[in-house]
Amino acid sequence: MKVSVIVPTYNERENLEELFSRIDKALKDYDYEIIVVDDDSPDETWKKAQELSSVYPVKVIRRINEKGLSSAVIRGFKEASGDVFVVMDADLQHPPEVIPELLKRIKEGADLAIASRYVKGGRVENWPLYRKLISKGAIMIARVALPKIRSIKDPVSGFFALKRNVVDNVNLNPIGFKILLEILIKGRYSRVEEVPFTFGTRLSGESKLKGKTMLNYLRHVYRLMKWEGEIDRLVKFSIVGLSGVAVNEGFLWLFVKMGIRKEVAVLPSTELSVINNFIWNDLWTFKDLRKGSVLRRFFQFHIAALIGVFAQLLIYWALLFLGVHYLISNLVGIGASFIVRYIFNRHVTWS
Repeated sequence: MKVSVIVPTYNERENLEELFSRIDKALKDYDYEIIVVDDDSPDETWKKAQELSSVYPVKVIRRINEKGLSSAVIRGFKEASGDVFVVMDADLQHPPEVIPELLKRIKEGADLAIASRYVKGGRVENWPLYRKLISKGAIMIARVALPKIRSIKDPVSGFFALKRNVVDNVNLNPIGFKILLEILIKGRYSRVEEVPFTFGTRLSGESKLKGKTMLNYLRHVYRLMKWEGEIDRLVKFSIVGLSGVAVNEGFLWLFVKMGIRKEVAVLPSTELSVINNFIWNDLWTFKDLRKGSVLRRFFQFHIAALIGVFAQLLIYWALLFLGVHYLISNLVGIGASFIVRYIFNRHVTWS
């Protein structure tokens, strides 16, 4: 098994000698190569890598007109000759000593092995609170928006190993630097494992967390949702919800005309709208995800509706307490209810 270690770089000159030495020791029992893809670093990282190629099996790609970590990794995939690819940063926050454990998981049958900060035994060193919140928030967004990866604890890790055939002939086109997300959604694999590691302290070089990073991340998640069909599903869920409003209002009017008190008529009309929404969501929005008993799904759909009402009232009352106009408070509450109901139904009712 030949291993290709792909290292995208930008201003990482000072880290290369230690990095290559540690990779060499970690992979002493392997046939390996290091693919350095450098975006024409001002500190001439590419030049230092070329100098070290006389000591280590290093191939250097200097990109003049291209930028970006993810596209650098994709270029590395194209240039690599290994059966297994390892992707890692050059900043020494990804310890090369973890690579053998990643390769062990691949040998044991995993298609993709992720070095994870968030499984048992994994941790992050010396991060301020805001960095931890950003990281956890990014992972939560991805796991909610992309149900395919909801069981993966660290889907935004930059340190992972994969079999070549996971990405062979796969059209990867990510935004920003979360290439693993793209691979998890588009790649060909059946088994993923996570290996705990300690995300170390940067010794030198520049952090990749810059101004547009979070915006690009959200754009990337949105694009993957669209590719997965989750945006279409969300639109369908919205249309069904609007039809439920029509059913609710129509039957409420009818029951009142029949002489039923308004305070009582709202109950059957609401239940009929819930039944309407369930039927159309089951037959249309989530038809490809149906499994198990229809009664179970129907019961869970009601739970989602109740949780949504609770969320709506909670936010409505909170905003009223803060002095927000009651109509605006109610509108925000309705929006929150919609999001909560969709998430519950997508991840539980039709999981």
